[in-house]
Amino acid sequence: MPPASVGVGLKPDHADALLAAPGAVRWVEIHAENVMRAGGPAHRMLEAVRRDMPLSVHGVGLSLGGADDLDPDHLARLAAVVARTEPALVSEHLAWCGTGGAFLNDLLPVPCTREALDIVARHVAQTQEALGRPILVENPSRYLAFKGEEMDEPAFLAALVARTGCGLLLDVNNVHVSACNMGFDPMTYIEGLPLDAVGEIHLAGHAVRTVDGVEIRIDDHGSAVPDAVLALYAETLRRTGARPTLIERDSNIPPWAELSAEAARVAALMTEGLGETPARASA
Repeated sequence: MPPASVGVGLKPDHADALLAAPGAVRWVEIHAENVMRAGGPAHRMLEAVRRDMPLSVHGVGLSLGGADDLDPDHLARLAAVVARTEPALVSEHLAWCGTGGAFLNDLLPVPCTREALDIVARHVAQTQEALGRPILVENPSRYLAFKGEEMDEPAFLAALVARTGCGLLLDVNNVHVSACNMGFDPMTYIEGLPLDAVGEIHLAGHAVRTVDGVEIRIDDHGSAVPDAVLALYAETLRRTGARPTLIERDSNIPPWAELSAEAARVAALMTEGLGETPARASA
């Protein structure tokens, strides 16, 4: 995976255009749960694309932060996806999404306590053993604070990295969303992370809603990356150096020309921020 490179989520509507004229896009990411069943169009599309460019596998249903044990069947299916696709990167969320056998179809927050850290560290270690490789753990978007938290989230993630040897997927949009919702400084958050552990960066758009007179930002991946997130990304790169960067777009999917142009903008921002000469990208 080239460090100074931009990727996008692999979507059926874009696969042919991506292969014909990738432009600034150098790699793709898939959600593991979308290819856990054998065969079918999704697998054929994936095989066609991964022959030409690197791949990142992003899990959304493992529930690393859940109080229950990991689902062994889900973990086995994830391991099978990783073995079959041989991705450059594998990632999951600092979140939980089920309990008591019920799957809640959401990424729910984890309290930053020592007890939760023990649970997440155990689950990360179990996952890494099953996959035979380190994973990246993504920082969540936050909408509320827990009473009784014993550390802030950067300290929680730093401790997780130290205990398990995992890396971090730094979602800059999630930092921005959380900072606006919770009232903290986003660069202070980022500077509190072990930045040498960052193996991938995510960028995305978000929605803004007003509820009972309070403005709330919602991480929905439904629009172009806003200027405020791009500015935070540029500041982050000055501290991390080049990192593979994904543009997430999971709703309101734009035409390929629009997404490719956005990837070119991020690629130019990356090279300019790192003091490099931007490469000319085809349209």
